[in-house]
Amino acid sequence: MRVMLVAALAACPAAHAQGALVDPTRPPTFMPAEAAGDAAPPAGRLQSILISATRKLAVIDGVTVPLGGKVDGATLIAIDETEVKLKRGEVIETLKLYPNIERQSAEAAANKKESR
Repeated sequence: MRVMLVAALAACPAAHAQGALVDPTRPPTFMPAEAAGDAAPPAGRLQSILISATRKLAVIDGVTVPLGGKVDGATLIAIDETEVKLKRGEVIETLKLYPNIERQSAEAAANKKESR
């Protein structure tokens, strides 16, 4: 029993040194192809939303902004579960928490699956 435990402990540093232990939650170390170009950065990146009974907050470009607060010259005018709205002059801009995900009802998803 002790021999197996010692062998297992001895194998751990070797496995780590060989790169066998990889953190699956670690962000990629490369830049995606679409971000590698000379495209202008987005106006604001929504990183998090907090909604409670007493307050609503959004984290935009690393800055925590309350409802009615300002970030980069724009006023945060609306917060919901998946997006926020910023007003800059007369222009209203929507920032989505998950911009590449389209929400649909369970019924619509079932219908789509059946049509395949």
